[in-house]
Amino acid sequence: MHVLVIGAAGMLGRKLTERIASDSGLFGDDIDRVTLVDVIEPPVPAELSAVARTMTLDLSEDGAADTVIALRPDLIFHLAAIVSGEAEADFDKGYRVNLDGTRLLFEAIRAEGLRQPYRPRLVFTSSIAVFGAPFPDRIGDDFLAAPLTSYGTQKAIGELLLADYSRRGLFDGIGLRLPTICIRPGKPNKAASGFFSNILREPLIGEEAVLPVEDSVRHWFASPRAAIGFFIHAARLDLARLGPRRTLSMPGLSATVGEEIAALGRIAGAKAVRLIRREPDPAIAKIVAGWPADFDTRRANSLGFRAETGFDELIRAHIDDELDGRI
Repeated sequence: MHVLVIGAAGMLGRKLTERIASDSGLFGDDIDRVTLVDVIEPPVPAELSAVARTMTLDLSEDGAADTVIALRPDLIFHLAAIVSGEAEADFDKGYRVNLDGTRLLFEAIRAEGLRQPYRPRLVFTSSIAVFGAPFPDRIGDDFLAAPLTSYGTQKAIGELLLADYSRRGLFDGIGLRLPTICIRPGKPNKAASGFFSNILREPLIGEEAVLPVEDSVRHWFASPRAAIGFFIHAARLDLARLGPRRTLSMPGLSATVGEEIAALGRIAGAKAVRLIRREPDPAIAKIVAGWPADFDTRRANSLGFRAETGFDELIRAHIDDELDGRI
């Protein structure tokens, strides 16, 4: 099996690659080729050194997607995107990367199939940002996708393209609407949701973090560990069970910022909580206010997708996976 990871230098891309490296039979067949693609060179785990190649390119550039798809991967993970805050701040870049790059990838697969039969499995990362207020108490899969941000709009268009190209048999696609991933390891990024991770990650290592919204803000979360589980499960799932509705809202945890902070206090103590500095940011608050806070994910649950059920569990997953089990 040949596996392609697009966005392989990003946090989730790296974690997915490491998971693939740890189990060559992860998807039923032995993985004999891995291609890792990003705008910067992705790292290659030592276990994959004999079968992996890296490609440094931007899918939104002419011919880039054709070059990748000419390798005819069997399984494609499309994780590459400009994050929410950056897509809102840079309109042109957001549409070029998040929309044009996705459509050019889909078109490259279609063109390859016209030359010789080809129908790969494609896992597309979408977002809960495809939904816009006003919201019901819990959002089900039938709720209208009416995003209030450019990022959400780009992802919603990607979902429609995924469904149509899959309907026409051009590839076998599944879209995953990811919750906000928390706690993200590494340094803060330009995502409007970044503070949800920052206010936990930095205090856990004794550093100060800035909180730009009120404690009452509620949101929908899952850990990086859960996200990798979503990708792997999607790659192995019988997609005939999806029917024409190819994108699912992933399971997660609905919690307020205050509940996040309370869990931090239970696990790391009051000293960690005192490292959170409140600096209201109206621009961030406005973006976050347009995001959904709770979901009914019974459809994804029935298909076997799983995530954390409490914030203590989510924080401990970060401590185990990123801090060697120690605060």
